[in-house]
Amino acid sequence: MSAGFEVRYTNAARDDLLRLFDFLLARAQTKEDFESAQMAIDAIRDTVERSLSRAPFIFRKAGDSPFLRELMIPFGGAGYVALYEIKDASHVLILAVRHQLEDDYH
Repeated sequence: MSAGFEVRYTNAARDDLLRLFDFLLARAQTKEDFESAQMAIDAIRDTVERSLSRAPFIFRKAGDSPFLRELMIPFGGAGYVALYEIKDASHVLILAVRHQLEDDYH
């Protein structure tokens, strides 16, 4: 039985996580807001790891390639979207992460 897929992040995807976290922190006004910012980033990482390490092919395609896909990550009243590529039989590469209300990836 396979151990699943190893999930890796590009530097750009790591930068996206920091950008999203900084945005949430800049808007925080209460202790709960600060906690929510960390919870959002944790939810993104947890969902990415849990979902893509098991079955990366079940999420929606992002373009013509069957290996380029998007994972929707619900959080609160909105959520996030992770763009990823299935590199081979054992690796998934997170290319970018954005808030679902953003027009495109950075």
